[in-house]
Amino acid sequence: MDMRFQKSSDQMSREYKIKPVGDQAIQVIFEQKIDEKINEKVMALRDRLSSDAGAFSHVPKGAVLETIPAYASLLIYYNPMMTDYGSVKEWLELLLTESGKGKQSTGRLIEIPVCYGGRYGEDLKFVASHAGMTEEEVIRIHSGRDYRIYMLGFLPGFPYLGGMDERIFTPRLQSPRTRIPAGSVGIGGEQTGIYPVESPGGWQLIGRTPVKLFNPQNNGELPYEAGDRIRFIPIGEKEFGQLSRKQ
Repeated sequence: MDMRFQKSSDQMSREYKIKPVGDQAIQVIFEQKIDEKINEKVMALRDRLSSDAGAFSHVPKGAVLETIPAYASLLIYYNPMMTDYGSVKEWLELLLTESGKGKQSTGRLIEIPVCYGGRYGEDLKFVASHAGMTEEEVIRIHSGRDYRIYMLGFLPGFPYLGGMDERIFTPRLQSPRTRIPAGSVGIGGEQTGIYPVESPGGWQLIGRTPVKLFNPQNNGELPYEAGDRIRFIPIGEKEFGQLSRKQ
């Protein structure tokens, strides 16, 4: 099998490689770095697989069971009783060749209320000190842009968010905490994210949302998915309490 990077025929010169993962999955791997343009290729391919389901004669409708996007790759699970690796690979190559012709989705914009600092974000003071600015400036910078969800992982519904301002990059804790409350918003190096459930973790905690993001009693449904964007909305403690009671 040729595992070298291949180039599609469209003008964008998309580079990728395709490889089998076990006997019922296939992975498309783009250039391995955290980059919004590369992640857009991942999401565009995911969307095409969904919208074109059953359109390719060798891959019948329902043969693709699940797609799992990551920063720069897409894992596709298929039913080996309905199709095979060669057919799925041929379909993927066709979609990759034509992917530049369709309109790419920008995803939904999800607003997440966050109470910053104090007992809700005990590391905000350190993040501000590390950045050489006030806590208010950190809050303004952190909540002043929209963040792309590159992938979900680590915990059920944990969104890895890209696009954080480099002025507030902060290293992880040297000794991770054994318990981080659900809804905590943190910074880990160049990234920011939300802990949907209580968990150990080593990110710097700067705030918390009262919104219950992951509820296993509700089939684990989430208010967002990879490819969506998140906007943090600063709120006060009083509003945090009100929203918590509603939840």
